Amino acid sequence: MTERPVFPKPRAGAARNLAMATFGALAVGALIWTPQAEAEGRPGAVADLVEQVSPAVVTVLAEQAQGPQGAQSQGRSPFEGTPFEEFFRRFGPPGGVPMPDGPHGGPRGAAQGSGFVLESDGYIITNNHVVEDAARVTVRLPDARELEATVVGTDPRSDLALLKVAATGLAHVTLGDSDAVRVGEDVIAVGNPFGLGGTVTRGIVSALARDINAGPYVDFIQTDAAINRGNSGGPLFNMAGEVVGVNSAIYSPSGGSVGVGFAIPSNVVSTVVAQLREHGAVERGWLGVSIQTVTPDIAQALGMETARGALVADLVEGAPANGVLRPGDVILSFDGKPVNQSRDLPKLVGAARAGATVAMTVLRDGAETTVEMAVGRLESAAQAAPDAPDTAPAAVASARLGAAVAALTPEMRDAAGLAPDAGGVVVT
Repeated sequence: MTERPVFPKPRAGAARNLAMATFGALAVGALIWTPQAEAEGRPGAVADLVEQVSPAVVTVLAEQAQGPQGAQSQGRSPFEGTPFEEFFRRFGPPGGVPMPDGPHGGPRGAAQGSGFVLESDGYIITNNHVVEDAARVTVRLPDARELEATVVGTDPRSDLALLKVAATGLAHVTLGDSDAVRVGEDVIAVGNPFGLGGTVTRGIVSALARDINAGPYVDFIQTDAAINRGNSGGPLFNMAGEVVGVNSAIYSPSGGSVGVGFAIPSNVVSTVVAQLREHGAVERGWLGVSIQTVTPDIAQALGMETARGALVADLVEGAPANGVLRPGDVILSFDGKPVNQSRDLPKLVGAARAGATVAMTVLRDGAETTVEMAVGRLESAAQAAPDAPDTAPAAVASARLGAAVAALTPEMRDAAGLAPDAGGVVVT
């Protein structure tokens, strides 16, 4: 059984360990559940809900490829291709994290996680990191049947995978609307922590749209429902018995739950799974721009009333944005949808159909203007990187100011002998 720890960049001086909740085993399952059976306000209601949703959650057993070409034998990170690869590269221990034997003597190279049946004819959702590079995938149903699974498709960028088993009449659950989820509402997580067997935990939604630096395409649902090793790929249910998230990662100094877990929102899951089922892969749009956050100081320098949008810092040569956007443009909306923060843009662009012509509102030289361009197709991780927000300060040329400006960094403040909280911009 395998845990995949990752070490995110410390925030506000607090070092944390980020761990994928892969480990799984005899996870619980689920029947279809309707909103009419909403588990609220009466004794035993939650128990009734669990009884209804437990037969569709399954265990996913993935036998990893062995031999000289395996990731571990080559010294490669087991997180390669997942949204957490950059964290592991920067903050993981030297030499990588081995794939250890499970507590019950499981073989090296075997990963276990959870999943859930989405349709009665055998379509199952789990995490990509559970089945990545697997030579063989088996699904264990709650009735102890084990069925060989075909990997229909995977999407490392969202850490989702779609499996198919040859079976019919399976108990299944439905995806809810994660956009309707509210902070404070009750949720339950179903999975198989530490290989103990089917386990249900209850909590609330702690936060929405949580950015854990796991890539530009997913903002997570945060919950205090206990999520541990083995919960990866398992469902997070609302009290109507709908899946509102796929449990994927935890923050933890020990590898166990401390009440900070993360789930991929069901609306992201729905979009990704539809493409995996049709194409076996996910196609995303691409602009080919490097962007950065519009800080309050930069907003003031550009004459903006509030700090919003995504600042174009640079363009990729030959990219779709060349000749349309310019360094220093602030993208305020994309295809009619507002860009409130720089991290909004990659998700909007990624959801756009390659080849589609979209309109963007940009702030250029102190005035708003509309530009149109054809969206390109994202082909590689190297292409994705420029579209992700950059925390490094880029100089912003502004005809309105007649100068180029950049946000102050701590290093710049030290060099200039300024106070740590000094504001302003650097004129370059």
